[in-house]
Amino acid sequence: MIKVKNLYHSYSKDDKYAVKDASFEVEKGEIFGFLGPSGAGKSTTQGVLTGLLQLQKGEVTVAGYDAKKFSKKMFNDIGMSFEQSNVYNKMTAKENLAFYAKLFDVETKDPQELLELVGLGDKANLKAGDFSKGMKHRLTFARSMINNPKLWFLDEPTTGLDPAIAATIKDIIWNEKKNGVTTFLTTHNMFIADELCDRVAFIVDGEIKLIDSPRNLKLQYGAKFVDIEYIKDNDSARESLSTVEAKDRNRIKELLDTYEIQTMHTKEATLEEIFIKVTGRGLV
Repeated sequence: MIKVKNLYHSYSKDDKYAVKDASFEVEKGEIFGFLGPSGAGKSTTQGVLTGLLQLQKGEVTVAGYDAKKFSKKMFNDIGMSFEQSNVYNKMTAKENLAFYAKLFDVETKDPQELLELVGLGDKANLKAGDFSKGMKHRLTFARSMINNPKLWFLDEPTTGLDPAIAATIKDIIWNEKKNGVTTFLTTHNMFIADELCDRVAFIVDGEIKLIDSPRNLKLQYGAKFVDIEYIKDNDSARESLSTVEAKDRNRIKELLDTYEIQTMHTKEATLEEIFIKVTGRGLV
């Protein structure tokens, strides 16, 4: 559904690239996670894939369409939910969806059913301007489904949502996958990516560091870790160290020999810890 080869993009149109030599493919029916901290190049890449940013250098195919000459028909096949909600505040929730539905040349979903799906059914006739940030986010998410997209771009789909609503959104994403929808998910939330994604790409400073499934990453990089909390300079300190890597094993011995240990327990590496180990960067 998506093919990207040697993609570059510079906002200043020089050699200061927001995305550098990115190459990847997304298979039909796959949930593909594009993971990285703010400013890593996630939104830039998504912008090129959705036609919001002009392709400058590289080869990009989206849903069978060449990014150098995107057709308007492509937008019948894709849905987009942005992290920053961009709804019409003076329209009701239902009017927002009904208006958006008119932009497509394909059969669309019933606005009321979509609002029910995201827990806004009883808010259908309220103006979107009176909605909370989380409600607007859900409305934007619902809108991205209006045209029954084959390819779905989701940018931080659970941001600002309480756990119950976030769980509902994840269930919707899973159900769409069962229906054959391909999802390109951009996020810095490694827990969501671990739960949902078939494969993930780690991107930092515009460069893709690796692409693999969460399971394979845990098998390859996720050796057992030990969390150690200890007293240093009359204050509590904490480190998470590998029980396999020689450098970390030496550090564990050093902590045991040098400091008063308060707590120590082993755990499986999280996707976030693997990201930091692979890229050397955190997610903020």
